[in-house]
Amino acid sequence: MTSEDGPGPQLGARLGYQLKHAFFALEELHAEHLADGPVSVRELSVLLLLDGREPESQQQAAERLGVDRTTMVGLLDSLETKGLVTRQPDPDDRRRNVVVLTAAGRAALKAAKAASDRAERQLLAELSPTEAAQFRRLLARVVPH
Repeated sequence: MTSEDGPGPQLGARLGYQLKHAFFALEELHAEHLADGPVSVRELSVLLLLDGREPESQQQAAERLGVDRTTMVGLLDSLETKGLVTRQPDPDDRRRNVVVLTAAGRAALKAAKAASDRAERQLLAELSPTEAAQFRRLLARVVPH
């Protein structure tokens, strides 16, 4: 690679550039590792959000994920078509529906989490396990949940 290739030292050293390209690399790895399964990385996010929680409305789920309602409807429609989630009347408020993982959704989530873990390990392969754990802790401090 010549000095004319790549972003150059000034841009390449910028945090925004590094984070953006780390994200792009992780997205590619997720696409590769999730390719044989029934869900995309965006759908995995929905399944992870719903897992182990009290059922919530699609509007609540959209707010938690930080996506607009139209995007959430598309994600849930896809997951519902695949039989991974279902929309059910809220037992406490029959005027609204809640989204619930199905048994197939739980199985798909387990497989997708394993694939996602492999993608993350591959991205962080240049780091020792201690460094990878430290990197995650530092990111969590910068981007709190």
